[in-house]
Amino acid sequence: MRLTRYFLLSAVALWNLVVTGALAADIKVIANPSVKAVVVSAEEIRSVFLGTRTSLHDGSHVEPVLLKSGIVHQTFVRQYLGKTDAALETYYRSLVFTGKGLMPASLASDQVVVEYVAKTKGAVGYVSAPRLRRA
Repeated sequence: MRLTRYFLLSAVALWNLVVTGALAADIKVIANPSVKAVVVSAEEIRSVFLGTRTSLHDGSHVEPVLLKSGIVHQTFVRQYLGKTDAALETYYRSLVFTGKGLMPASLASDQVVVEYVAKTKGAVGYVSAPRLRRA
C-alpha cells in the first residue's frame, strides 16, 4: 500500500491513508509540513510508530504521536502495528527500559494531535478522518 500526501489547511500534511476496521474507524495519518516525503509506505509508517526508524526514505526526521485511547487508536494499533494497545504499551516500555527508544507523545484527542503535529517539526500522528473534513 502506498500513501500519498497533500497539505491540509496549510498547517499539517495529510497522507491519504484510510483505515476501515471492523469498528468502522476511518483514519488519516498526518505530518508536520517539515516532513518532505511525497509517498510513504505502510511499512514505513509501521517502522516509525514502532520506533525502528526515525527518518523516512527521503531523510525527513520523524517523531510519532499517538492518541491515548479510543476506537481510532485501537484500530490504527491493531491494523498498522499488528498489536493490541496493551502490547504496544509493553513494547514501548521495553524500548525505554533497554535504552533503545523513548515513549512517544500520547495525546488526548484528535484536535490535540492536529495542533501538536502542526507545531512540532517532524511530528507524525493519526486522527479520525471525519475530524479533518471541512464543514
